[in-house]
Amino acid sequence: MPAYLDDIIIAHRARAAADTRDVGSLAAQAEQGPALRPFVPALTAASANGSIAVISEIKRRSPSKGPLDLDLDPAGVAVDYQSGGAASLSVLTDQDFFGGSPADLSTARAACALPVLRKDFTVSEADVCDARIMGADAVLLIVAALTDSELHTFLSLAARLGLAALVEVHDAVELDRALQSGATLVGVNQRNLRTFEVDHDLALTLAETFPAGIVAVAESGIRGAADAARLADAGYHAVLVGETLVRSGDRRASVEALVGARKGRVGPGGSAPGEAGPGDVKSPADRSSMTSSS
Repeated sequence: MPAYLDDIIIAHRARAAADTRDVGSLAAQAEQGPALRPFVPALTAASANGSIAVISEIKRRSPSKGPLDLDLDPAGVAVDYQSGGAASLSVLTDQDFFGGSPADLSTARAACALPVLRKDFTVSEADVCDARIMGADAVLLIVAALTDSELHTFLSLAARLGLAALVEVHDAVELDRALQSGATLVGVNQRNLRTFEVDHDLALTLAETFPAGIVAVAESGIRGAADAARLADAGYHAVLVGETLVRSGDRRASVEALVGARKGRVGPGGSAPGEAGPGDVKSPADRSSMTSSS
């Protein structure tokens, strides 16, 4: 299996090692950035109302799936997502592996009123500062890519800059590391970043071990309202959905369907009202259409 994460992190660490910018100057520049939009409250508000927040992702390509929509208009997609009821945006800014850019994030944020997560592979303090400088309201910290020391340092810097930090885990060991670091916003990525395969039960399994006070986000493999409703019932405040939305013929309607998922509305066969359950998928084409990523 391809070691996607290893290749990506090696490339990002090489770039960080060649970055000679002064972190203190970058932090000072970041602190002068535009007013931040509240990221975490946007997620918890939906949960308080019995629903689940949707973090809608703007992504041009995937290392495993190839091109998704290389020519997408970040502004137009952001407007569609906001119109559909998304709580926030996630924007890929990695160029080499995902075809994104800081310009995608800045353009998307300017087109809407939603808070924005910079979705990238943060491996240095400069990366954290850059997130704030380009207009992000939140930064992604992937536990599998960081040492405990780095995790603590980046969380502290993000807090200093006013950024929310989504700390991403892939198993129970990483979840423990995230909690030990003091993370309060935790994402469970059901996609194995070394093989890019999805375990659709991972978020449900790890939900049982979350302590009180954690804002929980499920990432990858959310195929529709039924999945979102199950995750809401398990205690998740939000789902982060990318490929399903980017490839949708009607992005606004697709977001609306996810936003409509509510706690306690998973019906017989595990399906939400009006949505086919797993037993209703008959053909190979149907099964492939249900495969998604974030």
